[in-house]
Amino acid sequence: MPGLSSASVSLVPHAKNKTLAVRSIKAEINTTSDGSLRLRYLLEGELDQLVIPATAPPVHTDDLWRHTCFETFVAAGSSPEYCEFNFSPSTQWAAYSFARYREEMEPLECCASIPVEVRQTNERMELEARISSMALRTLPGDGAIHIALAAVVEEKHDRLSYWALAHPSSSPDFHHPGSFMLHLQRPVVAGAALTDTKVPS
Repeated sequence: MPGLSSASVSLVPHAKNKTLAVRSIKAEINTTSDGSLRLRYLLEGELDQLVIPATAPPVHTDDLWRHTCFETFVAAGSSPEYCEFNFSPSTQWAAYSFARYREEMEPLECCASIPVEVRQTNERMELEARISSMALRTLPGDGAIHIALAAVVEEKHDRLSYWALAHPSSSPDFHHPGSFMLHLQRPVVAGAALTDTKVPS
């Protein structure tokens, strides 16, 4: 089984919430030799028109999605279970497990911390985060993992835009099963070959 997988993708805004302040949001994701999942989000646009949370202690914080943040959803195999991870530019984070679509939401207790790094200029914000192998092992099976990537961007005057790999429903819904468009091999130990994985067209 291949040990490392990677992908580079672009997120698109929901048709109901388009914005001129953000030109693009791209994401890179790869599994590492220690079994974790590394993510990098790159937002380009007029950052002075955005509301970006100020740096805060890097602790688990609820309701990050109400403001500018980046999100990752991970499922495995054919199981309805999945996990949600939120990363704020403040360096705060959140992790939850679900038994099935939007049901039995619980904090992901095994996830003690998620390192979040942020770099920012006038027109560019880059956020990197790492999801531990322990968090990924809460999902059943040992085959491919299915991933949805998303972002919420808050502009001045309380305007929000919602970005994802795809928007299967008429309203923004990052939990929708049709959003899990990216399929990677589950991380394993070092020493295996690298396999690039692309989003199906």
